[in-house]
Amino acid sequence: MVGFEYKPDVRQPGIPLIPTHAPYHCLPKSVLGSDDVKVVYICRDPKDAFVSMFHFAANRRPKENEHIAIEEAFELFCLGRSVFGPAWDHILGYWKASQERPEKVMFLKYEELMNDSELYVKKLAEFIGYPFSFEEEQGGVVKKLIDLCSFENLSNLDVNKTGKRHEDDDEATNKTFFRKGKVGDWQNHLTPEMANRLDNIVEQKLSGTGLSFELNNGSS
Repeated sequence: MVGFEYKPDVRQPGIPLIPTHAPYHCLPKSVLGSDDVKVVYICRDPKDAFVSMFHFAANRRPKENEHIAIEEAFELFCLGRSVFGPAWDHILGYWKASQERPEKVMFLKYEELMNDSELYVKKLAEFIGYPFSFEEEQGGVVKKLIDLCSFENLSNLDVNKTGKRHEDDDEATNKTFFRKGKVGDWQNHLTPEMANRLDNIVEQKLSGTGLSFELNNGSS
């Protein structure tokens, strides 16, 4: 998941914020070449990312379409045949950009964000140029913001429980964007053999880049 933010000289309520799943090299030239645009990339353990994507696609699939078994989908994922290309290429595109231009691209891991939300929310605020003041931190603003943006809170909003993105599309319900959000849920869907295979592929693809994931323990 990627977000762009255009940072004007003064704080404004209407700051453009654009989410996308596009690979780094596919971003518009106006984004890649601008010093005013900040890019925040959040990646996830590929095992959990695969399981999340599989269930999302299954929920969005028209009822008349044939069901795809998770084993078949997993095979395609391991071959790099997934939405927006191989997961490891997607991750590495943003990782390399964050190493080359850390002032422009912030690379975050979902697992670390979940483990210490307060730390990374503060880092994110500093990165986009709006750090929390001492008074805000002392007043519990960071904690309130984390609670407001939590999976539990957002998934229970009426608009996300019953709303639709498109009125004429029964599969485009907002609730399909919320499943569990749990770290390590892959253990409930993948066999140890499947997990080891994907871990080995990812380890090989990321070798020498300085980026790694905790392997096969479900709690990175």
